[in-house]
Amino acid sequence: MAENYKKGLLAGIPIALGYLSVSFTFGIIAISYGLTWWEATIISMTCVTSAGQFSGIITMCVPGLWLDMFISQLTINVRYSFMSIALSQKVDERFKGIWRWILGFEVTDEIFAVAITEKKVSRAFFAGLETLPYIGWSLGTFLGAILGNVLPVSIMSALGLALYGMFVAIVVPVMKEDSAVIIAVLIAASLSTAFTYVPFLKSVSPGIAISICAIVSAAVAALIHPVNDDGEHNDDGEHAINNMTAQEGGIS
Repeated sequence: MAENYKKGLLAGIPIALGYLSVSFTFGIIAISYGLTWWEATIISMTCVTSAGQFSGIITMCVPGLWLDMFISQLTINVRYSFMSIALSQKVDERFKGIWRWILGFEVTDEIFAVAITEKKVSRAFFAGLETLPYIGWSLGTFLGAILGNVLPVSIMSALGLALYGMFVAIVVPVMKEDSAVIIAVLIAASLSTAFTYVPFLKSVSPGIAISICAIVSAAVAALIHPVNDDGEHNDDGEHAINNMTAQEGGIS
């Protein structure tokens, strides 16, 4: 058990370092939105969802938007449920009961990516894999929030750009390899711009706007570039749409 835990700790070091830098930015942004250092830290300690937290603090600044918060968080974080289902097929016989509730709390994209490569995921390994990333995420938020109260506004604004740089670094490499991602990004960016500047649309709350951008861009990309059973894109999007239309019209 100790050996598996140590193996998980070592596997979690790169994730922890990445989380430290990203959550540092979250801490700074949370302070800029009016949260205290302890509020920002508690959010990171109880959520551990980067995109969910960044969108959440924006929605929290507008009182009364509980439904918007629910919809946006559900849209952003529902993927963790599917990751957990996939991992449940690879855990060993000791990884069950209350341990799934406790350790399942920190299923994230990066932790899932590492754990799913294991032939069998032991409880000790998964606990070790989660330990350092959790510390890195919480500590980074704390440091960012504390420094957010000390650093000049100009430096805080500059560090706030790190969030956008992180998303660019994540998306651009994938865009180079997959044209469907390019379509999704362009649609999401266009919709986001519309919700920011178009008179009628800019009155829509941030949580609903985020959900609409995510769902519409993903749906259009999936329709144009559907994925076959073998995991490859079917580039003949028009053919797929024609078939769908024919089936709906009762044409054999």
